[in-house]
Amino acid sequence: METYKFAQETYNKIGVSTDAALEKLQKIRISVHCWQGDDIAGFISNQQLTGGIQVTGDYPGVATTPQELRADLKKALSLVPGKHKLNLHAIYAELDGDSQKIDVDQLEPKHFENWLNFAKENDLGLDFNPTFFSHPKADDGFTLSNADKNIRNFWIEHGKKSRKIASYFGTELGQTAINNIWIPDGFKDLPIDRLAPRERLLQALNEILAENLPNMEDAVESKLFGIGQESYTVGSNEFYTAYAAKNNTYLCLDSGHFHPTEMVSDKISAVSLFVKGILLHVSRPVRWDSDHVVILTDEIQEIANELVFNQLLAKTAIGLDFFDASINRIAAWVIGIRATLKALLRAMLMPHATLQKAETEGDYTTRLALLEEMKTYPFGIVWDYYCDINGIPKDWLGEVKLYEKEVLAKRG
Repeated sequence: METYKFAQETYNKIGVSTDAALEKLQKIRISVHCWQGDDIAGFISNQQLTGGIQVTGDYPGVATTPQELRADLKKALSLVPGKHKLNLHAIYAELDGDSQKIDVDQLEPKHFENWLNFAKENDLGLDFNPTFFSHPKADDGFTLSNADKNIRNFWIEHGKKSRKIASYFGTELGQTAINNIWIPDGFKDLPIDRLAPRERLLQALNEILAENLPNMEDAVESKLFGIGQESYTVGSNEFYTAYAAKNNTYLCLDSGHFHPTEMVSDKISAVSLFVKGILLHVSRPVRWDSDHVVILTDEIQEIANELVFNQLLAKTAIGLDFFDASINRIAAWVIGIRATLKALLRAMLMPHATLQKAETEGDYTTRLALLEEMKTYPFGIVWDYYCDINGIPKDWLGEVKLYEKEVLAKRG
């Protein structure tokens, strides 16, 4: 407590209230992606990953059942401060006796009842994603933009069913559920016709989103660098930005899905002027869309600064999207969630009014000097205090190691 008082007084001298920052941070719900825990395998088929997605590594203890995955998630969430959300893909349905009777175009809320109960028991929100990959009807590289009408209609129906599941989650939990649409469609090499697939995608999206559903929001997500779609992505950033602006949906910006020289932090304020809301998928690209575990990088900090400085948290849903099987998967969750929260807290502890005044007056010397000085302010003390008041153990890594020894190591 004494160290926190020191930090509190230090920040107070520059007009920043640490208590106010912590109160604001406590309201942030990060949407935690379930697929980090089982390498995006899901539970409805034995289909290998397709759609440009790969997971590298074979660290022992991967979750292979819904029960194991939920137990791992519960452990990870016990090691991060705050209350959050859980992000599910459609392939995490639990079909039980329906496994031989239905496909993803026939999924219903009842197939996620165990996840809903888990969310209620742990005070979690739920978000959702239709799964347009790892399926025989996606093997040719095209789903919603497929030239085969029958295949396209199959995926349209899956999209419709997914929205109803998200709406059910939102209604049951009293928290708006985000339903995020991403498709892997594209060509490995140069196409002749770039327009027709996009026309088909436009028509398919319009059909999927036609019904007005309560307690949910739709998001559309672009993706570059998917393996097998290097030369042409049907759902490009330009396509989805225009679609979101015109059709009043959220736009998903994934920090791992752009060219290496592009910064998502620079896109946030631009698209915020035109779209209903922003869905952030926080990831860490290394060379390409490799979805490394989020750490406290300069870009993650800039993303947080944009959201806090421009008061965009209210219209932004923050989710994570990475998968690393080369390290303990629970530690990966914890590291990524904590890094994202740390970036937001650091942004909330910045003397924004002073920085804005300097910029408005053209005093760029003061602006740069203050930004640099803030890097050595006692942010870590405030973070530790936040963890303490949330009952988070200081030796969280020790907790993970013990869980690995007692639980993960015993899995087949």
